Amino acid sequence: MRALHVPQAGGQPVLGELPIPEVARGHVLIKVEAAGLNPLDNAIAAGLMAKRFWHEYPLVLGRDAAGVVQAVGEGVDHVEPGQEVFGDVILTSPIQAGTLAEYALLPASTVAVKPAGLDFATAAALPLASAAASAAVDHVDPEPGQTVLGNGATGGVGRYAVQLLAARGVRVVATGTAADAERLVALGARTVVDHTAGSIVERVRAAHPDGVDALVNLVGNTPADVPLDAVRKGGKVAATVMAPDADTLDAAGLTGGMVYAQPVREITEPLAEQAAAGTLAVDVHTVLPLEQAADGLAVLAAGQARGKIVVLFERRPPSRRS
Repeated sequence: MRALHVPQAGGQPVLGELPIPEVARGHVLIKVEAAGLNPLDNAIAAGLMAKRFWHEYPLVLGRDAAGVVQAVGEGVDHVEPGQEVFGDVILTSPIQAGTLAEYALLPASTVAVKPAGLDFATAAALPLASAAASAAVDHVDPEPGQTVLGNGATGGVGRYAVQLLAARGVRVVATGTAADAERLVALGARTVVDHTAGSIVERVRAAHPDGVDALVNLVGNTPADVPLDAVRKGGKVAATVMAPDADTLDAAGLTGGMVYAQPVREITEPLAEQAAAGTLAVDVHTVLPLEQAADGLAVLAAGQARGKIVVLFERRPPSRRS
């Protein structure tokens, strides 16, 4: 099978042939029709997760996928061969299996039946990002009428977070650029703060002198990038990246911290049903063939993605034997 993989530690991703994975207990083997890209894929490719998780090579990149069940392992009884499904390769040791391949082995706990109303590309854009957004929103647990700042709202997680917050009756203040404003408002943001036009904290405080009730932080490379001072005393913080430590939060009079996505089917299946019903927009911005998957990862690494990037597989005709 073709797969975008890292051949050895320290190597660069390459597109090449690898054996089809063998189905294992508690897993589902699928023929991949589409795979969603995530910033995590770049972190794994660069070896940034190697201190936390054991890596085995060749390491296939990609976490999210949608496709058709080929085989199920022992103990799996909620899906069967021939069904259209979507799921995620959970981040756990050893990191080796991935979804940027013609076939992928997924933990059964993440595999859900794809709603008929969703195409493969849309389903593949859901698992990791929507689960991360759901975890962040649940963590701050806002009440209707409260104001929440979504910092980094233009990415895949942010666009889901804006919608999930708005669905709770929250006034969403989203950060983006002027070019993002119309799309973010359409997703449910009440206002958009252009992060390229000055201090986020100053601009949020100008509109909300007492501070917002909570912060969902989805972007940043240093602690200074996290706009904690925009949050009122007693407010809550949820972060998928650059989470302030407990001492920093305590000094600011805030509670919260880091949250982690749990893309199990109990979480992703209801979100997929919402997407199929049209109540949750899945913002697939770019669709690429497998040959250009590395280009898509480069766009993510540069912070230039607007919405989700999905790899759509084009099936090659069977080779002819003479």
